[in-house]
Amino acid sequence: MSACREFHIPELKVRLRDEDITQSECECIVNAANCTLLGGGGVDGAIHRAAGSQLLEECRTLNGCRTGEAKITQGYRLKAKYIIHTVGPIYGTLDDEEKLKSCYWNSLELAKKNDIHTIAFPMISAGIYGYPKQEAARIALVTVCDWMNKHRGYSIEATFYCVDPDAYKVMHRYMQDLKNTHEC
Repeated sequence: MSACREFHIPELKVRLRDEDITQSECECIVNAANCTLLGGGGVDGAIHRAAGSQLLEECRTLNGCRTGEAKITQGYRLKAKYIIHTVGPIYGTLDDEEKLKSCYWNSLELAKKNDIHTIAFPMISAGIYGYPKQEAARIALVTVCDWMNKHRGYSIEATFYCVDPDAYKVMHRYMQDLKNTHEC
């Protein structure tokens, strides 16, 4: 892969990077997990492989996770100290937009509860769960922006990681619009 591209909106404390989330140096990375929390494909599988077998052992003690909820573990072999696991909705299911919003909101709430100030997000549900990238990007950015506006007294920086070039382009476009319109 060529050098990492990054887009940054300093006033919003939001970044976009086109590299592997498992390489993030944020305090915490968010795992787009399945309901078992025991690993899977895509981002979930990559995080489990990079973190090592201790992550699986800890996840077995968490008794899974419901769609839209979030749970936290140690980061083990990752650079990140923590992993927040959240289960995104399958596109086209009941209340999928509200559940996707809840993934981001609950992850940020859990980060705040654990005094985390830098967090890395994938585009939740935009892979095998079939959420259209444009809609997933809009929901992600609006929700993170809304959370940050509601919690202005808490300093946190969010970075979105998109290794898929199409996902990166979509997220970049939405972030550019936010920067230009100052709607966040």
